[in-house]
Amino acid sequence: MQVIENEAGLSRDVPEAFTFVESSGGIEEYLLKSNGLQVLLLPEAAAPVVTFMVTYRVGSRNESVGLTGATHFLEHLMFKGTERFNKEKGTTIFNVLQRVGAQVNATTWLDRTNYYELLPKEHLALAIEIEADRMRGARISAEDLESERTVILNEFDRGENEPMRKLYHAVWTAAFVAHPYHHPTIGWRSDIEHVTTVGLRHFYDTFYWPNNATVSIIGDFDRAEALRLVEAQFGKIPSSPEPIPTVYTEEPEQRGERWLAVRQAGQLGSVMIAYKSPAALDPDADALDVLAVALATGKNSRLYRRLTDQGLTTHVFASASRFRDPGLFYVLAMLAPERTHEEVERAIGEALEGIKEEGLSEAELARAKSQLKAEEAFSRDGPFAVASRLNEAIAAGDWKLYTTYLDRIDRVTLEDVRRVASAYLVDERKTVGHYIPTRDD
Repeated sequence: MQVIENEAGLSRDVPEAFTFVESSGGIEEYLLKSNGLQVLLLPEAAAPVVTFMVTYRVGSRNESVGLTGATHFLEHLMFKGTERFNKEKGTTIFNVLQRVGAQVNATTWLDRTNYYELLPKEHLALAIEIEADRMRGARISAEDLESERTVILNEFDRGENEPMRKLYHAVWTAAFVAHPYHHPTIGWRSDIEHVTTVGLRHFYDTFYWPNNATVSIIGDFDRAEALRLVEAQFGKIPSSPEPIPTVYTEEPEQRGERWLAVRQAGQLGSVMIAYKSPAALDPDADALDVLAVALATGKNSRLYRRLTDQGLTTHVFASASRFRDPGLFYVLAMLAPERTHEEVERAIGEALEGIKEEGLSEAELARAKSQLKAEEAFSRDGPFAVASRLNEAIAAGDWKLYTTYLDRIDRVTLEDVRRVASAYLVDERKTVGHYIPTRDD
């Protein structure tokens, strides 16, 4: 054992297999020396439960043409089991974990995929054992692939029938012509239809290694014991035999507005206006978060008063993406009956121009910051909620984005908001999408 001191000056016993890296906001980072696995610990003894999460730094951003949707496909297949945990033995991952009262699932997104368990603290060892086993032991059989192919194609078709989801995907696809954010996370239908076990196995063998993953343990646990369990299960796995491939494609600068329309059955139309925005680690991303809230959160927001109060829309939403690479800042508005896409698009543009010319008021800035802080507090209610937010910070490139968020938001000024609005919300880097409902005859 070695003794380390955290940010609060408290000494901790740490197994020799780990290197203590740093601490922030009560979270401690360790590195498993044998294979480069990053481990984040946040002890919280409010309830006798613990969340164990493995975040792999691989998502649709890492997929190439022909293998789009591979991360999501593997998310399904990795629940089909290993040689130790499988249906034939009656030890499927779901069954084994649910028997001890665990909530278990996984999600895939642009920059990451994660696998997690929320379970009674006395069963932490079981979650660690299962996740370590399927990190390198997934079977990826032809039988399971065909079974899940049907499931995923059904999921794909359901998404195609949802106008808002289809509009959202269409705008991202039009906004990014070179960068893999162009691809939907679920993949293109033809790739789902034709992907093979050979292709998925190669993808799995490329990215699913301890040096491309982060383990997060949050809740009621003993620090030294948790690290010993991680070492016992993950320490036997080597690091990747080859360097993890990097994504070096950069989106070319957009030099003109792009416009698209999605036409399918429905009742009321929608408008989505998106602008290129910076990566999550760029300081400007914080000011854009504040701007998004000031624009469209609550009945006092700019767009609610300009659009919904005036009968132009039934709902309006704004968001600034926080991804590893530059993404989009967007406004999504659902049209009220008898309103046109053009008048709603024009009203949004006028509201954005007002921000660029005059900025926010002190009251708007204070309200936006308060709303962000309240949302953040709500999102940190319990071990799983914390793990979920931490997961996105890991994916974006630095887990401390989570622990330092509130302090960074506090530092955003009126001039910061006006400046980023002027810098990023420009027509040359704008993509506009209209959902135009059609009627089935």
